[in-house]
Amino acid sequence: MAERRTGAPAAPTETTVRSADWDSRDLSGEEHTRVLFSDVDMTEAAGDGAVFTECVFRNVRFNVSAHTDGAFVNCTFVRCSFFDATFTGCKVVGSMFDDCSHDLMKVRGGDWSFVGLPGADLRRADFADVRLREADLTGARLAGATVVRCDLSGAWVHQADLSGCDLRGSVLPAMDPATVGLRGAVIDPVQAMALAVALGLDVRG
Repeated sequence: MAERRTGAPAAPTETTVRSADWDSRDLSGEEHTRVLFSDVDMTEAAGDGAVFTECVFRNVRFNVSAHTDGAFVNCTFVRCSFFDATFTGCKVVGSMFDDCSHDLMKVRGGDWSFVGLPGADLRRADFADVRLREADLTGARLAGATVVRCDLSGAWVHQADLSGCDLRGSVLPAMDPATVGLRGAVIDPVQAMALAVALGLDVRG
């Protein structure tokens, strides 16, 4: 399992939900703490305000699920599928994603600070207005993805592929073009100026 940026291990779970069929389940208002969800089908599950704290999800299918104003705090996701899943205004602070699929995943608003997505394939993911401060995107594949108006302050992007990624309006972390793929990335004039200054260029009118 990939390690969290801080090196802290996942919290131990206390109860287990195994091989359950939660297809189309209404998760509204549910609260789960330190639960291991293993081989659970959450396809098309939806809800407002569901809270998962220090839970572990293994081989869970979140396909076409919709989560609004919910929370997945310090959770761990291992080999989970998020095909066409939508997160709106959710708090996913400190959660770790390991070997998950994120095809067509959409994130609208919310706080994903300190999230761990090292090596994640996010090429078909869409992030907008998301707080991603100090997120671990080491080696993440974001070529062609959309990451607009997001706060990536302090994010780790070493060896990440941002080629062709739409980054307009986002607060970008310090980046070394020698270690980050940026070819064809879409940025706005303010970002271009900030990147030029960060590279030590003398920008004059």
